[in-house]
Amino acid sequence: MAKKRITPAPGLPAPENKPIARRKLISDLRELIEGTRTGVAQAVNSAQVLLNWQIGHRLRIDVLGAKRAGYGERIIRTVAEGLTADYGRGFTEKNLRHMIRFVERFPDREIVSALSRQLGWTHFRALIYIDDPLRREFYAEMCRVERWSTRALEKKIGGMPFERTALSRKPDLLARREIAALRDEDRVSPDLVFRDPYVLDFLGLKDVYGERDLEAAILREMEAFILELGAGFAFVARQKRITVDNQDYYLDLLFYHRKLRRLVAVELKLGAFQAADKGQMELYLRWLERHEVETGEEPPLGLILCADKSDEHVELLQLDRSGIRVAAYLTELPPKKLLERTLHESAQKAKARLESRNTTPGASD
Repeated sequence: MAKKRITPAPGLPAPENKPIARRKLISDLRELIEGTRTGVAQAVNSAQVLLNWQIGHRLRIDVLGAKRAGYGERIIRTVAEGLTADYGRGFTEKNLRHMIRFVERFPDREIVSALSRQLGWTHFRALIYIDDPLRREFYAEMCRVERWSTRALEKKIGGMPFERTALSRKPDLLARREIAALRDEDRVSPDLVFRDPYVLDFLGLKDVYGERDLEAAILREMEAFILELGAGFAFVARQKRITVDNQDYYLDLLFYHRKLRRLVAVELKLGAFQAADKGQMELYLRWLERHEVETGEEPPLGLILCADKSDEHVELLQLDRSGIRVAAYLTELPPKKLLERTLHESAQKAKARLESRNTTPGASD
């Protein structure tokens, strides 16, 4: 005998499919549990960071207040023995010294509180041993914004992205303003994003190669290339066709940067940067601005990647006014000490030129 279909009374909802309803219920509860666990973990992490800061602050006051250096040392040793006996290995003498250094490197509790929402104690442990304050602030804020793991932070510090940004070549006062804007407003500027040089050793290019070989290698290693460009870049197109007066041009690579809300046009050059490269990139940028930029987006930026460049050429052409960046690329990673020295010398020269220009009567801003 056939089962009789049950029809709901008028005005009442039809009965739900029970297996589907159960799966949805379980899914909703899982989301609730995972969300709560994440929130609890973040709260515990933040509380631990602030606790370590407070311990370091109190110890620093007592150690500095000690009349004799030896007595201050004994204070730390005695406190470590007492706390370790009560609470375990997290309060060893070595860790207490980390906490004191933490307060010395990050004296502002409000800044620590804000950073602790994304950064854990292991992040701060890596940051407190960066001696230069500006460099330390850069890595702390970029770590917060881009949500780097501790391992990623340590790798970034080793890869020297700060030293390769335009920010490192600015006078300290201007650089601090940009980092403050990042900290207070989450405002990312192009000087925080673009680097010089870019290290493309992962492409595996050796001896003689052409522009198409370089482009093909980048496309093969797109994930690694985007990691070297930095967080926020998304690949849009290769050999983007640009038609002007029935004449076709082809842009090597096109990206979009989410934080900047801009298209980024990338041109690859095998040789040294030439003045004519500026005109070509300006044409591409103005075409993109007219035909590709969406409502609410900022004007596009251009990045010319070349094997070499003259700083004087770049400065005289005032490329920043056209939204164009020029950077060298390295297909082999040089010894770290050599790279550090080269970047330091380049930054010092750039700062000197900027300061000279700013103090020259009649110089423009």
